[in-house]
Amino acid sequence: MLSHFGFPVARSGRGRGRPVKQLPSDQRHRPLSVVHHEKSFIVIDKLPDFLSVPGRGPESQDCVTERVRELFPHAEGFLAAHRLDMATSGLMVLGLTPQAHKHLSLQFEKRQVAKKYTALLEGQIADDSGHIELPFRVDWPNRPKQIHDPEHGKLGITDWRVLERYPDSTRVEFTPRTGRTHQLRVHSAHALGIGHAIIGDRLYGNPALADRLMLHSTILAFHHPEHGERISFRSPVPF
Repeated sequence: MLSHFGFPVARSGRGRGRPVKQLPSDQRHRPLSVVHHEKSFIVIDKLPDFLSVPGRGPESQDCVTERVRELFPHAEGFLAAHRLDMATSGLMVLGLTPQAHKHLSLQFEKRQVAKKYTALLEGQIADDSGHIELPFRVDWPNRPKQIHDPEHGKLGITDWRVLERYPDSTRVEFTPRTGRTHQLRVHSAHALGIGHAIIGDRLYGNPALADRLMLHSTILAFHHPEHGERISFRSPVPF
């Protein structure tokens, strides 16, 4: 089924059909899926190993925000209301107007946005659920890696529960209460957290176990930046 844009129609978390826009795929560009869009904001499904915002150098300019500007040239100002780690896939919301960006960013700042992630962790986890409060900071000589630091680190808070156990891995759902860099990755791998790294984690686990980080943003819920209605979106887990 094709939308009026000529792109395949996907389903948002609210069950309404929205067009999935895709840029031409070649060696430099991978498709960018837009799960839902309105005049003031969009929700995209980010690929793994893809930047949310531009990095340093010409080789790090291809990213979610620049793809969105290509698709929506009318978009103004800074777009990303939050970021996903480069290695993480899944749902991300961006404002297409300065007003929407400010509204969405404040929701993240005030912790009004509900987020859930699904991950595959190394080994079998004994507990069924848990609550983690663990401070950490960037390890400057090895950045962007983060390290536990109870004195100078910023507190990260995560709730988690086991979804399913396999012989050599465990499927877990995370509900982060804060949004620190690498929070779920550190809280998974550290002995004061779960003590089991996310499969495919090149910084905190064994990268040989998978060709990608097995961490996906599955649910994103927030207040509509124009009329305030609570809306939610869901992305199927690709692993």
